Amino acid sequence: MNESAELRSGKGHRDENFPVASKLIARRHRPVILAFYDFVRVADDVADHPALSPDEKIARLDRLEANLLGKAADERVGVSLRAALASRGLSSQHAQDLLKAFRQDATKLRYDDWDDLIGYCTYSAMPVGRFVLDVHGEPKSTWPASDALCAALQVINHLQDCAADYHRLNRVYLPLDILASHGARVEALGEAEASPALLAALHDAAAQTALLLHRGRALSDQVGDVRLAMEISAIDALARRLVAMLQRRDPLCERVHLTKARAALTGAGAAAARLFRAWFGAPHFGPPRAHEY
Repeated sequence: MNESAELRSGKGHRDENFPVASKLIARRHRPVILAFYDFVRVADDVADHPALSPDEKIARLDRLEANLLGKAADERVGVSLRAALASRGLSSQHAQDLLKAFRQDATKLRYDDWDDLIGYCTYSAMPVGRFVLDVHGEPKSTWPASDALCAALQVINHLQDCAADYHRLNRVYLPLDILASHGARVEALGEAEASPALLAALHDAAAQTALLLHRGRALSDQVGDVRLAMEISAIDALARRLVAMLQRRDPLCERVHLTKARAALTGAGAAAARLFRAWFGAPHFGPPRAHEY
């Protein structure tokens, strides 16, 4: 069996909707976050590979986990992440939780309701935020807001890619009860544009995602690392713009992504505003710590 990294889609951390270990993050934290990202990216590409059977996907995901845990040494991304985690005294649990989600992706094609989808996000999205918070030494009291934000980011991706997921993998993350409540059918995702019923269902899901974002808004003010707070603020601002687009547009035939220029302006503005608050608007943070610059 060849290395799973050979199956990569070609997507890298600079191609994501939201920043991954951008230069806002302190330099000493970026290598372990990028090692985590590389591992997760490979696992995600395995789970989404259209030419692999469910059994083949799960076998590869199991092998990635074996490398992560030191039980094998034939997947470089697993070996690299294991070494990076060891160098920082960090647990492999968050990466293992993500592997649970990717195993689920290999076999589960439909989600009954919102709770079912959020249950998936518990493993597919929330561990990412928790890992980044652990890297920065932030307390677990930040996890609830992070969980809400990360779940929102995941659902945004699902709504943006709903047509592609259906066409490529017959996978539908839009909850079936939301579709049914608007009189929409799954097969409508295969059309060139959304029917009125499907569009109502998509806008309904986007509105619920906006509520998740609202629950996560406190996160940037909860974390103690100002650079991380700035990155979170940038991510939140980008997510709010995308949710607004998804509440108005048809992702089957209209653009629901930000241009790179718009994303850069949006993120930079939000990060700068958070830095200003750290200095002048929220005295309990104090000035940024020296090691953060």
